[in-house]
Amino acid sequence: MSVLHLTLIGIGTGNPEHLTLQAIRAINRQDLILIPRKGEGKADLAELRRAICDEVLNNKATQIVEFDLPVRDEATADYRQRVDDWHDAIALAWQEAMAGHPGAAKIALLVWGDPSLYDSTLRIAARLDPAPTLEVIPGITSLHALTAAHAIPVNDIGAPFVVTTGRRLRDEGWPAGIDTVVVMLDGDCAFQTLAADGVHIWWGGYVGMKEQIICEGPLVEVRDQITKMRAEARGRHGWIMDIYILRRMS
Repeated sequence: MSVLHLTLIGIGTGNPEHLTLQAIRAINRQDLILIPRKGEGKADLAELRRAICDEVLNNKATQIVEFDLPVRDEATADYRQRVDDWHDAIALAWQEAMAGHPGAAKIALLVWGDPSLYDSTLRIAARLDPAPTLEVIPGITSLHALTAAHAIPVNDIGAPFVVTTGRRLRDEGWPAGIDTVVVMLDGDCAFQTLAADGVHIWWGGYVGMKEQIICEGPLVEVRDQITKMRAEARGRHGWIMDIYILRRMS
């Protein structure tokens, strides 16, 4: 029995112009491309993946198959257990979608941003049985898109920075010994929980996309504006992906 070749292709933040030439070539090598559906409120995430395929896919033999992405159970108290159970369910959904196309030897998923940065696609792939051979195509991350949108470097000269989540920032506070913090996966505007004096923020939603919105300034002055912008944008689109950089200014 032949071994499945699974390719995880970083597609940036949904802008087809973010695709690398390597990603375009990889898309056109596939027998099957799987596109997850995340429910009615996030239907445009699947549409963006389809639009990317419409623009760059020239291989008429490549099939595009959609599948329903399982919803994470929020009833379980233990966060890590919720995530592990969810990843198990997603891996099963992948296998069920693949099983419907037994002749496909080269299968790909289009990964938002990059498979390496706060994305669990690689962890889910590790759950597949039998294990496929794995190829990873890097993509532009939301961090790249954010710094480009604001035309800033992510760190000061020779200085470290930390990439963390909104949940950890809220629960643990500012990381010790660090002046620059990149915050991802923040559904509750955790920057509102910080002492804002002396802190600057560079924030962006839908960075790199045509819907992009950005805001920057002293945190004490713009935090309420960002919270309002975020809520209004989420209301318009039904979802939002945002990211921000915080820096203690000397």
